[in-house]
Amino acid sequence: QVQLEESGGGLVQPGGSLRLSCEASGIIFGVYAVGWYRQAPGKQRELVAVMGSTGSTRYSDSVKGRFSISRENAKNTVYLQMNDLKPDNTAVYYCNVDASGLGLKAYFGQGTQVTVSS
Repeated sequence: QVQLEESGGGLVQPGGSLRLSCEASGIIFGVYAVGWYRQAPGKQRELVAVMGSTGSTRYSDSVKGRFSISRENAKNTVYLQMNDLKPDNTAVYYCNVDASGLGLKAYFGQGTQVTVSS
């Protein structure tokens, strides 16, 4: 059974930082691309950042230079370091693992709420 357990969300003031974590179980983590998506109220889910199995990264333009994705394969964990947070970063953040290129399913976690407000 595949499980993705996110943590690290919360309430932060504008300009603050948060670090999200997502621990996966039930998969061979190292072969999966890992990523973070978010969904703000009334909006569609969108990609925030993704890291391939080889370490390549891609970010949405709105978070470049402020957010950083990383992974620790020994711990089956992906992180999202978020700096200089802005109110429009408020959303539910979802962890994703994807190895569809290998014929494997993609999975999302349950999400963790990030609220940026003074």
